[in-house]
Amino acid sequence: MKIAILGKPFDESLAPFLQALLNDLIQRQAQVMIVEAFHTYLSQHMEVPASITTFRRGDSLQGVRFVLSIGGDGTLLDTVTYVGSLQIPILGINTGRLGFLATITPDNIAPAIDSLFKGHFVLEDRSLIRVDTDPDSFGAINFGLNEFSILKRDSSSMIVVHTYIDGEYLNSYWADGLIVSTPTGSTGYSLSCGGPVMLPQTNNFIIAPVCPHNLNVRPLIVSDRSVISFEIEGRSNNFLLSLDSRSVTVEANVQIAVRRENFNARLVKLNHVNFLSTLRSKLNWGLDRRNPAGIPI
Repeated sequence: MKIAILGKPFDESLAPFLQALLNDLIQRQAQVMIVEAFHTYLSQHMEVPASITTFRRGDSLQGVRFVLSIGGDGTLLDTVTYVGSLQIPILGINTGRLGFLATITPDNIAPAIDSLFKGHFVLEDRSLIRVDTDPDSFGAINFGLNEFSILKRDSSSMIVVHTYIDGEYLNSYWADGLIVSTPTGSTGYSLSCGGPVMLPQTNNFIIAPVCPHNLNVRPLIVSDRSVISFEIEGRSNNFLLSLDSRSVTVEANVQIAVRRENFNARLVKLNHVNFLSTLRSKLNWGLDRRNPAGIPI
C-alpha cells in the first residue's frame, strides 16, 4: 500500500506517537512518502526510516492509496490542494487545536491505521468551491474546501459587493466583505458571521456578509448548481480575495465567478465518527443540565 503524508510542526510531546506511526507503516510494508518540508522537520525530532521517500507540490500522487494529514484543520485544507482531482482518501490526524476536520487524536493513531489496512472505514465526499477570476488570481489551485471570501484589504472603509446568481442581480452588499461557503465551511468563517450550519451532503452554498452595514441583510442559502458572480466597489482600489488559507490582493476591475468544482474531497471516517458527533463534541452541543444523563455528547 502506498501512503503519502503531509504535516506541520507539532508539540514535542507528540513525537512518540508519530514515531510509532512511521514504524507501524514500515512494519506493514507500506510504501511511505512524506512531503519534503515535513520530512526535514521529522528528521530533526525522530528517526525517520531510510526507506521513506519525499515529494513536493506538483509531484504526482498517482497510485497513492491514502493521504495522512498531520496537523490541524488548516493542514487538511492544504492537503486537499495536493490531492486535487485524484480524490485520494484523506485521513486527518489532529495535532492542532479544534480538529473539526482532522478528527483522529494522537492516542488513536494506531487503531486508525489498523482500520485503514483492514478496510474498516467509510469515505465521505465533500464538495469543493471553484473560483475563476480575470485576470487569474489563484492559478491551478483555484479550489477550496471551506470558503471563498471577498474582503476589504486593510482598515479602509467598507466595500460594496454587487452579487449575481446565474447572471441575475441578487443584491449589493455594503459590508467589510462577503463569504461564499461550502457545507463543510459552514462551521468555519461563515458560522462566525451568523451563517447556518449545513450537513456535508447538502448541495448548497451559503452567501454571508461580513459585518454588513445594511443590517436587514442576512445569510442566504443557494444551490451549488448556481454560478455566483461579483463586482466590487470601494474607496480603495485594492481588495483581498481569500480561498481557504490562500489570499491574494486584486484590483477593483477583477471579474470573479464561483461555482462547485467538478470533483470532491474524500475524507476517511472511522470509529463511527460522523458530522453530528463532531458537532456535539467540538461545539459542545448537548452540554445542558436539562439533558438526561447517558445521552452521548
